[in-house]
Amino acid sequence: MARQPFWKTKTLKEMTPTEWESLCDGCAKCCLVKLEDEETKELFFTGLHCKLLDGTTCRCSDYPNRKKYVPICVKLTPEIVETVDWLPESCAYRLVHEGKDLHDWHHLICGDREEIHRRGWSARGKTVTEEGVDDEDAINYVIDWFHAPPKKRRMRRK
Repeated sequence: MARQPFWKTKTLKEMTPTEWESLCDGCAKCCLVKLEDEETKELFFTGLHCKLLDGTTCRCSDYPNRKKYVPICVKLTPEIVETVDWLPESCAYRLVHEGKDLHDWHHLICGDREEIHRRGWSARGKTVTEEGVDDEDAINYVIDWFHAPPKKRRMRRK
């Protein structure tokens, strides 16, 4: 009988640091600026990314020291995954926490870290840095593709 992969046999809390890090799909959506309506508490996701994110690679440019430069950066832990409502529905940490399987484009399933980007599930090439954007202008960057790939838009003919 084939051995089950670790994400099917372990909880997030039981994973080794290496297993935990390998679970990240590299979408970079957790590095996008989120806005919250103060009255309704509704979250809005933007196409602005953290100043440390490389929008081409979807990797943090200084992952080990990110909290030093971005104090509000949230280090994901099993406890955080259980409590936050801003992880994308496709996030591997969220899926494992909810008892669901990983998507077929996840590198632990398909063996290719680029597949998530080819299929449009990551933030690669779709965002700009938050640097230089005033807080009051961030609302102009709200996106509709946070929980899925961007919708294909039909071209209107004149």
